[in-house]
Amino acid sequence: MPEPVTAPARPAARGDGRVPATVYAVSAVSALGGLLFGYDTGIISGALLHLREDLGLTSREQEIVVSVILLGAMAGALLAGRLAVRHGRRKVVVAVAVVFAVGAAAAAAAPGTGSLVAARFVLGLAVGGASNMVPVYIAEVAPARIRGRLMVLFQLMVACGQLIAYVCGWALADTGGWRLMFGLAVLPAVALGVGMLFLPESPRWLVERGRRAEAVTVLTRLRPAGTDVDREIDEITGVAAATPAGGWRELRRRWMRPALLIAVGIAAFSQLTGINAVVYYAPTILVDAGFGDSAALLTGVGIGVMLVIAGVVGAVAVDRVGRRRTMLWFLPGSGLAMAVMALAFLGPEGSAAQRWTVIVALFAYILCNGVGIQAVVWLIGPEILPLSVRGPATSLATVTVWGVDLLIAVTALTAIEAIGRSGTFLVYALMNVACIVFVAAKVPETRGRSLETIERALQRGGSFRKALEHS
Repeated sequence: MPEPVTAPARPAARGDGRVPATVYAVSAVSALGGLLFGYDTGIISGALLHLREDLGLTSREQEIVVSVILLGAMAGALLAGRLAVRHGRRKVVVAVAVVFAVGAAAAAAAPGTGSLVAARFVLGLAVGGASNMVPVYIAEVAPARIRGRLMVLFQLMVACGQLIAYVCGWALADTGGWRLMFGLAVLPAVALGVGMLFLPESPRWLVERGRRAEAVTVLTRLRPAGTDVDREIDEITGVAAATPAGGWRELRRRWMRPALLIAVGIAAFSQLTGINAVVYYAPTILVDAGFGDSAALLTGVGIGVMLVIAGVVGAVAVDRVGRRRTMLWFLPGSGLAMAVMALAFLGPEGSAAQRWTVIVALFAYILCNGVGIQAVVWLIGPEILPLSVRGPATSLATVTVWGVDLLIAVTALTAIEAIGRSGTFLVYALMNVACIVFVAAKVPETRGRSLETIERALQRGGSFRKALEHS
C-alpha cells in the first residue's frame, strides 16, 4: 500500500459565490458526446425495420449490424484511455467528435451490408471514446458539491440522443429513410468538435503532468469567487505525488481492487439488467409480438421520453439522495417491472390487456432502471478510481459496459427464439436482483466528497465503503 497522503484531510475551502458559467459550459458542450452516443446507439432500432427489408437481413445479420458498434466501442474505450494519459482529456474528446462525423457520414452513404457494418464499427470507436472520456473530463473539472448532477448530464444527453433517434425513426418510417437517420448525427458531431476547442484542459491532468501554473489558471476559471484554489491544487498534488501515474500493471495493486471491483461490477450490471435489449430491439420485439409498425415505433418514442425523464430525475437524485441510495430505491422497481413484462408475454397475444400491460411495464422498467443504475454508471467509476490509474481503469470499466452490451446485443433475439420473450425477460429481472445485492454489499456513498477524499479512503485498506462513511 502506498505511503499515507500528506495533503490536508479537509476539502479545499470553497467560496460562497455562484458556480462560474464556465463549469456549466464545459459540462454542456462535452456532454454533446453523450447525445451522439445515445443517437448513434438508438437510431438502429428504427432503422432496423427498414434495413432488414431493404437488405434482406436474417436475425443473426440484424444482431451483427446492431452489435458491431459495440465492438468498436470496446476498442475506442481502450484507445481513448491510453491517448488521454499522453495528450489530455480535451484533445481526445475533440478527436472523438471528428470520428463521430466520419462514421455517421459513412453509414449514411453505405452502399451495402459490408460497408454499413464497417461504418458502424467506426461509429463505435467514437461511442467508446466518448463514454470513457467525457465523464472523466466532467468529473475532473466540476466542484464536488455539484459534480453528481453535472456528470449525470452526460447520461441525460444520452437519453436525449436516444429520444431524438426514436422520433426520427418514427417520423421517417414511411420514407424508409435510414440513410438520413444515420446522416443527421454529423450535425451534433461538428458542434461538439468546435465547442471543445474553446474549453480548458482538466486541471488534474495538468497537475499530473507538472503544469501547476496552468492548472491554477484553469481551476480559477472553474471555481466560485473566494475559493482557495491553491489549497485544492495542493491536495491534488499530494494525492498525485503519493500515487504516481501508472499503467495497466498498477491495477493489480491490492489497495485499488475494491474501487476496480465496484466500477467494473456496476458497468456489467448496467447492461445485464436488460436496458439495451429494450432500447435496441423494442420495436422489433413488439412487431413480432403482434403490434403494428406504427404502434411499435410510437412505443419507441415513449421509451425515449421515459429515458429523458429518468435522466432528469437521476440528475437530481444522485446529489440530493446519494448514489448508493438512488440505486437501492429504484432497482427493485426495475426488477419488478421486468418480471411483470415477462409474465405479460405468457398471456394471449394480441389482447388489449396484454398490450397495455406490456407497455406500462416497459415504461416503468425504463424509468426505474434509468434512474436506478443508468444515472450512476458513468458517474461512479471516475469518482472512485484513483487519479494515477484513472485512464486505464476507466477504460477497463467502459470496455466492460460495451463488452456486456455486445453480449446482450448478439444474444437477445437468439435468446427470444430459444426460450421465448418471457424467459428472456425473466433472466433480466433476476439480474436486477443480483445488482441490488451487489450494491448493498459493496458500493459506498460518494455524494459530496472530493475525489481526493475518496482516494484517501481507498488507500486505508479494509472495507472501502466503511472507510468512506467515516471519512
